[in-house]
Amino acid sequence: MMRTWQISTVTDAARARIATARMAAAYGVAPLERTRLATALSGRLRQCLTKGGTWRLSLKAGEGLLRVEVAASPAAGEPPWQVAVGCPEPADAAVHAGVADDTGVLAEALLGADEDTSLVLDKLAEQEELVAFHREELHQTNQGVLALHAELDAAGRAQREAFAAERAARQEAESARRRLTFLADASAVLTASLNHEEIVRRLPELLVPEYARTVDVWLFDSDDDRRPPVPHPAAAVVAARTGRPQYAADHPGGLPGVDDQPPSALDPARPLLCVPLPTRRAPLGVLTLTPPGERWDPDDAVMLIELTRRASIALDNARRFEHNRDIAETLQRALLTDLPTTPGLRLAARYLPATYGLNIGGDWYDAFRQPDGSLITVIGDVTGHGLHAAVMMSQLRTALRAYAVDGGSPGVLLTRLHTFLHHLQPDLYATAVIARFQPGEPVLTWAAAGHPPPVLRDPDGRVRTLDAKPGAMLGIPLRQEIADHTVPLEPGSTLALYTDGLVERRAQGIDPGIARLATALGAFRTEELDADLDGSAERILDPMLSDSERDDDVCLLLCHIDSRTPRLTPGN
Repeated sequence: MMRTWQISTVTDAARARIATARMAAAYGVAPLERTRLATALSGRLRQCLTKGGTWRLSLKAGEGLLRVEVAASPAAGEPPWQVAVGCPEPADAAVHAGVADDTGVLAEALLGADEDTSLVLDKLAEQEELVAFHREELHQTNQGVLALHAELDAAGRAQREAFAAERAARQEAESARRRLTFLADASAVLTASLNHEEIVRRLPELLVPEYARTVDVWLFDSDDDRRPPVPHPAAAVVAARTGRPQYAADHPGGLPGVDDQPPSALDPARPLLCVPLPTRRAPLGVLTLTPPGERWDPDDAVMLIELTRRASIALDNARRFEHNRDIAETLQRALLTDLPTTPGLRLAARYLPATYGLNIGGDWYDAFRQPDGSLITVIGDVTGHGLHAAVMMSQLRTALRAYAVDGGSPGVLLTRLHTFLHHLQPDLYATAVIARFQPGEPVLTWAAAGHPPPVLRDPDGRVRTLDAKPGAMLGIPLRQEIADHTVPLEPGSTLALYTDGLVERRAQGIDPGIARLATALGAFRTEELDADLDGSAERILDPMLSDSERDDDVCLLLCHIDSRTPRLTPGN
């Protein structure tokens, strides 16, 4: 459907505008689109009337569009004005509705249309203002959201930085705990030994490979003259001379308390940390380390210097211990007498120094003749250990021999020793057993002062403990007279005198050990004892000490009457 109007006056324009509005409504154009179409067409028609002349308005509906065209009539050089709006198909009656010819009606319709258009435009303006308001609110909201995101990002960064700082602090604390744990464990290992060679051997085992690649311990007085001297790095020599740790490398070490030196000529490519082994007097040597990687962490270097100081203390203590032990053992062995030979009486003695701790020096044995020809055998133990105990043992041994020159039974000799020790060293005590063998008399006289009882094996293999009432320990603040005891002695009999190191165990006490000694002594045949008393003593020690930590000296003195000796009777 197509409609055309010729417009040359305001009435023509009003009639055409009204017809267009009606057709748009008839064709189902949306109200808002109709309003916009009417407004646009009114504006164009005003322009046309202002220019003058005749204009043609064409209205064509089809294919879902309502097309409006305004062009000059006749056609001029100006292009036509065109507009199109969407519309459904209209009913026929609505399409051909007429428009009144009355000028007043047209003017009123045109005025009403303009007023409607004005109202619609006002509403559109209000809606645009509302849209602008909401758009501004949305913009402000977006700005707030962006600010919130910025704050959240800043908070996230701060939280990540806090987590990183916490993680670094936790790692640092864990590293410090690991170093302290290692330092404590390594110190316990080093101080547990009193052998300086073992300490030197354990140092590389502790440090390699976690804290060092190689470890060299240079002790100043341990070089073997029979071997060519080993070259030492210049930094180690400087550390020995100055007493300060030195770091030799082609770059600064930055280690606290450590002086930097040029790289070592012996191995220029490898950094060296040379730490002196300090003591109260002078350094014992120098510990030279190479790093497990390219260089040391400063905290690890501080820990290594502290470990070296503790190792030096352990080495110094071990050397002092070894020195005192050697002196005590040398003194004690020098004072242990050579056993005399007596027809029909054989003696065998064994002395074993303690191998654990500084427990050497208190045990001794002795055998000598008195002026009347009787043989005195003695075994004893001085309380305490070390050099002081060895010196006191030597004084007791000398005093006993001096008292024995004037004669006297074992009880009398022990009583004199008790008085001597009490006045000489009031805070030192001793135990002892003295047995006297009288030539031509088949009787053994013995006395004990606080010492484990002697064990006597009869010729028939029966073993008994001589546990008659003993005296108290020598040197205690008590006046005492130590009594003598006698027991028959036949050829083939064997008397065992010993110290507590042979029979006493911490977990069992002394009685089980004495029973084991009696069993071991009773297992020998008399012929074995006659033939090899020294070998018999060895065969007693082996099983007796198999479960011992050897933390005390061990003395064993066997006195055997040869079974081939003629039997003696009193008065013969």
